[in-house]
Amino acid sequence: MRCDEVLLVRVDVVTLFPEVFAALDHSIPAKARKAGALDLRIHPLREFPLNRYGAVDDYPYGGEPGMVLHPQPLEQCLEKALEGREGVPVLHAHPRGKTLTQEDVRAWSQVPEVVLVCGHYKGLDERFRLKHVTHEFSIGDYILSGGETASLVWIDAVARLLPGVLGDEGSALTDSFETPLLGWPVYTRPETWSGMRVPGALLSGHHDKIRQWKRLQQMLLTRELRPDLWESHVLTLEDAKLLVSAGLPPEEVWAKHMRDEARSPSAPASVPESP
Repeated sequence: MRCDEVLLVRVDVVTLFPEVFAALDHSIPAKARKAGALDLRIHPLREFPLNRYGAVDDYPYGGEPGMVLHPQPLEQCLEKALEGREGVPVLHAHPRGKTLTQEDVRAWSQVPEVVLVCGHYKGLDERFRLKHVTHEFSIGDYILSGGETASLVWIDAVARLLPGVLGDEGSALTDSFETPLLGWPVYTRPETWSGMRVPGALLSGHHDKIRQWKRLQQMLLTRELRPDLWESHVLTLEDAKLLVSAGLPPEEVWAKHMRDEARSPSAPASVPESP
């Protein structure tokens, strides 16, 4: 939805632990809410208990240890969050989901309404997932205590891309992963600290030298630390010349450049497909 020409993204969260989301009362997500770009609504799952003891979970069939979030409270809480709206994507963080990327985040930042359902304990009853969840995502190959932390990551990543949130919106375009390259090293005053000097190119005042230094650092760091990203980066002619001038083996650089030139242009970002 749009309000006074500002893209307004509404995010509803179904969670067993609403207090976790107090973290979003600070920094960039708080600024996004204050600017009216992010409408965040938290829905406590315990408002829909199964009994007078406040239970929203039950033992799993099959006898394994742990508890499973019951489908009935989940559905009731989701219905409250949706308020009769139809077609709203319902997201769930889960190890089987696609690993969230910056491309995904940028696509989601253009979607006006989203519901995040946070799993906990052993997870959601599978029948609720099959009936209601439209998209699943992962933030890495490790296990967290619940979906709240992953949802915080999702919200923070999306919030900083909303119009009017960052003081300089161009800043986000130079972050790591906006292209298949890591960001360059950054420095502030003084020029010398603990015996280490700021690179001369950054002090030169020469805009083209600064641009080339930043680009070179991005490529060198990505090549060394993230070969998976490096493989997907399309090496331009200028990139190749910079790398050769920096001392990389010419045969390696030009071979990659020729392979990359043969690639077709990448498709624009789109919302990840439903599972």
